Amino acid sequence: MCDDFTAEAEDANLARRGLNRRQFAAIGAGAAAGAALTGCTNVMKLRGANALNERMVSITTADGVADAFFVHPAKGSHPAVILWPDIAGLREAKKIMARTLAAEGHAVLVVNPYYRGEPAPVFESFAAFRTPEGQARVAPLRAALTPDAITRDARAYVAFLDAQKAVDTKRGIGSNGYCMGGPFTVRTAAAIPGRVRAAASFHGAGLVTDQDDSPHRLLARTQASYLFAIARNDDAKQPDQKTDLKQAASAAGRPAEVEVYPADHGWCVPDSPAWDPDAADKAWQRMLALYAAL
Repeated sequence: MCDDFTAEAEDANLARRGLNRRQFAAIGAGAAAGAALTGCTNVMKLRGANALNERMVSITTADGVADAFFVHPAKGSHPAVILWPDIAGLREAKKIMARTLAAEGHAVLVVNPYYRGEPAPVFESFAAFRTPEGQARVAPLRAALTPDAITRDARAYVAFLDAQKAVDTKRGIGSNGYCMGGPFTVRTAAAIPGRVRAAASFHGAGLVTDQDDSPHRLLARTQASYLFAIARNDDAKQPDQKTDLKQAASAAGRPAEVEVYPADHGWCVPDSPAWDPDAADKAWQRMLALYAAL
């Protein structure tokens, strides 16, 4: 997970981008994400004709009221996507990613996974999470994200989306997640198999465990197609994960693209020290191809 890697690894990735840790923290969440995404081809649609509507929303769940960011094309109805953030939660970087995806023709809901404890943003940026204070703050919030809690939340988020005029309920729902959000995409597909038809995990943590409810053991309960994009340093720590995912998907009869990318954990997230624009754009394009079948 994104708190498991050493400071040396983060420093090396920042050096690759011409930054040190202090400079990276000083950039700010919105500036870092915006500058990063302007290098991606898909962001150009945000400057064109695809006008978007966006707002913060409140969603009643079995455990309380969740806050989330909802963005979609201003006209028409579109296939929906649930975006599960990484450990730093719902923040400006994730909103920018959601706007980019919405401009591709999706109604995107970015959830605050920590709503049981705090409203978003819990952290303004990934750098804020990375402080000792940030890591101490997130520990009890993350502890509340049990498999059962994520399943309950996923059902509430799908119900919310299906009630929106901007959502085409004749199309399937997609789900994508980053870091700790990676396995949440599989749990979402298992929670509402009739609606969730595609799930994409980027440098996901905990996809293959020895637990009975390990995400890879849930694939047979789903009706989704999958993209598992694995970081090279995650693969180095858990080299059997890619094989286990492929075998589980094959046994479940679920289409799955499983690939180790030549980038480190966090490479898809523009305010992460490991952000890699070329690898991120490739992963993004593979996700768009997955969602084209919704």
